[in-house]
Amino acid sequence: MLHYAPFFLSSHIMKQVENFTEKVIFWSRWLQAPMYLGLIVALGVYVFQFMVELYHLVSGALTLTETAVMLSVLALIDVVMIANLLIMVIVGGYETFVSRLNLENHPDQPEWLSHVNASVLKVKLSTAIVTISSIHLLKTFINADQMRPETITAQVAIHLVFIVSAIAMAYTDKVMNQALLVSKNNH
Repeated sequence: MLHYAPFFLSSHIMKQVENFTEKVIFWSRWLQAPMYLGLIVALGVYVFQFMVELYHLVSGALTLTETAVMLSVLALIDVVMIANLLIMVIVGGYETFVSRLNLENHPDQPEWLSHVNASVLKVKLSTAIVTISSIHLLKTFINADQMRPETITAQVAIHLVFIVSAIAMAYTDKVMNQALLVSKNNH
């Protein structure tokens, strides 16, 4: 950057401008913090939704059919899986892109957090999305007699796209990690 400085600016001033710019760029990661806080609010909404669904299940336990119970339980699992996805994004994203959580030696530190990075997070998220899609597809199959065949076909196709995408991300991650290992071993 200093090589292209206008002739009337000293290299000292240019270095100060460069340092300031780098500090602003590095600080900008904190602009994500309100988004992670917003996701925590969304997680609270899912907790509320879970409790409502659980209430319906328990209050109707004597009158619900086996299929209705199964659908209700799948809805609970679906909410839990989405909550898990939110936790991965909130905790993993904050740790990866904003700031360390300083949880060393904390007894409740999630095992996966010790080796999280953007690549690992991406693969975990895609796997979670496939799992959530599987739950939705299972609900569709249970209610297949009430669904249009085109809807079922579309949901299966979407699910397959999620699976292929997750496999492609995991494969890409594997290839990139192998290339990094080869590069490290050659140096």
